[in-house]
Amino acid sequence: MSLVTAPRLETERLILRGPEPRDAEPMIAFLLDRPRADGFGASDHRGDAWRWFALNVGHWHLRGYGYFTIELKETGAAAGICGVWNPEGWPEPELGWVVFADHEGKGIAREAALRARRYAYEDLGLTTLTSNIVPGNSRSIALAERLGATYERTYHNYAMGEDLLYRHPGPDEVLG
Repeated sequence: MSLVTAPRLETERLILRGPEPRDAEPMIAFLLDRPRADGFGASDHRGDAWRWFALNVGHWHLRGYGYFTIELKETGAAAGICGVWNPEGWPEPELGWVVFADHEGKGIAREAALRARRYAYEDLGLTTLTSNIVPGNSRSIALAERLGATYERTYHNYAMGEDLLYRHPGPDEVLG
């Protein structure tokens, strides 16, 4: 049972769907893994990680979009999150992604990000997207660049500190 009114998006291998109660544990486990989650907003306490999960649910209700859970079609396992994020204080809508442990290196983030970006442009009518990446997150920088995003500037993100803002190609370039 989805906690939000999110569409169900599909790719060849993935389902992008709204968060469900069963997704809380994988997300909490990710956020408590400081070495993996530091560039995303790692938590030292389970309660803080749980509140982040609830924040994503609330984001969907307030903005009408948020992070989808990435589910593997083959197994039904939650493999990460991906979607459009724009909480109060963000410079503009961001295309973001996270892949959980044991699912990295399989092209999941790229596949999910391409589908989420298409959704943002086609269904939400957004005309621009960024990806805000903490310096040193070389894997996310590489993915942003593979998606055609280009470095635009460094800025101070009130929640994360220094962030690199990558600008994605617009809908005319992506949707053709």
